[in-house]
Amino acid sequence: MTQKELLVIIDSWENLQVMVDLVSKKQEHYKLLIETALHDNSKHSWRAAYLVDKINDVHPGLLLPYIDAIIHQLKKEKDSSKKRHFLKLISQSSIAEKHFSFLIDYCINTLTSEKEPIAVRVHAMQVLYNISENETDLKPELLMIIEHEMEFHATPGILTRGRKLTQRLRKQIQ
Repeated sequence: MTQKELLVIIDSWENLQVMVDLVSKKQEHYKLLIETALHDNSKHSWRAAYLVDKINDVHPGLLLPYIDAIIHQLKKEKDSSKKRHFLKLISQSSIAEKHFSFLIDYCINTLTSEKEPIAVRVHAMQVLYNISENETDLKPELLMIIEHEMEFHATPGILTRGRKLTQRLRKQIQ
């Protein structure tokens, strides 16, 4: 499949299952989809990120070789829709310790930014929690940040994920 053929397929939402099936049979198409999600600036790029997210639900192992590239792209990504999918994918993956410093800084800034959409902030919260499982010194600070966001920037998404994570953090800190 060429990139042009891929763009035709992802141009229509009805083709979601077609793309999942194609990637299931020929995983080299997945690389093309990832490249489109990471490096294309058209509407196809967001759709490719969406498809990568949906394919990850069915074939999570396919994403592993691309986590570093996704984290690297996150450093310069401006599109909120792509940020949402990238952070969700990162939150569902094992993160190398070499990325902790960047992700902690990035996700704290994202979580506490009122300019970011709620879904992006919620996924940033989850990434921070996941990192705190390895970096336990982060837990008390993360608890305070989440509680602050729940109190002063409460939305259904922030409250739902925040309650779940603060409950876990409190148990782990005690």
